[in-house]
Amino acid sequence: MTAFDLNIDQTTELADTFGLLSDPTRLSIVIACKDQERSAGEISEIIGSSPSLTSHHLRLLRSARILKSERRGRQVFYAMADACVHSVLNIMIEHFFTHSHNHEN
Repeated sequence: MTAFDLNIDQTTELADTFGLLSDPTRLSIVIACKDQERSAGEISEIIGSSPSLTSHHLRLLRSARILKSERRGRQVFYAMADACVHSVLNIMIEHFFTHSHNHEN
């Protein structure tokens, strides 16, 4: 499937997903969970956000199937739900921060 094969609903869903990841807090959450499972409290500490705001963002990311959750006792743990999103993030991080950018045309 190419971009030209996407119907308007698929294009909208893709744009919504990128929109979710365009928020720095949500992107920080996803990056925190990219390579290891983390508790909601740990995520809140890592990103420096209140537990209630972190929970709000986690609900959105889980609803979009970017993150998955698992309750263990009183804690909820989050991890990447999709290997493709994980790969895209790794590619973008490598593209922007690992390779030297030549800004000459």
